[in-house]
Amino acid sequence: MQKMDDYRTLSGTQKAAILMLALGEEQCGRMFNLMHEDEIKEVSSAMARLGSIRADMVERLCTEFGENIGSTGNLVGSYESTERLLQKSLPRERASQIMEEIRGPAGRTMWDKLGNVNEAVLANYLKNEYPQTVAVVLSKIRPDHAARVLGLLPEGFAMEVVMRMLRMESIQKDVLDGVEKTLRAEFMSNLARSARRDAHEMMAEIFNNLDRPAEARFISALEERNREAAERIKSLMFTFDDLGRLTSQAIQVLLRSVEKDKLPLALKGASEKVRDLFFKNLSERAGKMLRDDIEALGPVKLREVDEAQASIVAMAKDLAAQGQIEISEGKDEEMLY
Repeated sequence: MQKMDDYRTLSGTQKAAILMLALGEEQCGRMFNLMHEDEIKEVSSAMARLGSIRADMVERLCTEFGENIGSTGNLVGSYESTERLLQKSLPRERASQIMEEIRGPAGRTMWDKLGNVNEAVLANYLKNEYPQTVAVVLSKIRPDHAARVLGLLPEGFAMEVVMRMLRMESIQKDVLDGVEKTLRAEFMSNLARSARRDAHEMMAEIFNNLDRPAEARFISALEERNREAAERIKSLMFTFDDLGRLTSQAIQVLLRSVEKDKLPLALKGASEKVRDLFFKNLSERAGKMLRDDIEALGPVKLREVDEAQASIVAMAKDLAAQGQIEISEGKDEEMLY
């Protein structure tokens, strides 16, 4: 442990560690979920070694971070600019390999990466490969993932793959290397290029996680500079009020997943439409208990309501990503309940 006395001596990793600790456990956990394993190790190692941090240093760091986020004319890191820098200092093949690692699905090896590729995407690619190649791939990924991919392949082709897998003994290293090289060159690189995120979608996710005053401030400022971009971002944002677009079945799935202490707080500041939708999907007894919980809260801080609503919105997005519920795309789309 050490005591940090000089702000100028802090490394970038130490600053990131202090900022994440200042944000609290819930937000820190969310940020860790977005990081690569190596980044998590680096930042968490810095956290463990921080020791005592003075309050004025934490305040200065948060101020600096806010100023950098809100300022214009800063450097912008992108895949393209990073790739150009790498190609100036490394052989082209090595630079391309590193960029593939950055862009591709998370995983330390090719087979780890394939395990994070959507089964429909992987099956669509493999159906055009030789059955023996597919057999090798399915033997190397997780059984549950292999099963889902196998179920999406054409039946006759899938049975041929099964037969090849049954006859398969130990896979020769040169065969494995050949399959891996083909996947890396043809599949993963194309997948990485197609996976580049739209900047408006990225900003919509960021704005979704701002508190209401900050969100309104940024949207208002953006409307003055680029109204078209502001409208696009607003159309992509998913807020607590947008839960009103969910079906009754989706709301019931969400209710089973939400932390019970979050719901009264979230509904305390909800619109009548959203509040009624939640109550309509509860039993009479459960609805009465929830109303009593909301009444018992008394006056609450807007920040606490925002945090509770953000938590439930995040849960809805996770459930949608897992395919357990469906979120309609258009904000004005009619839904039947």
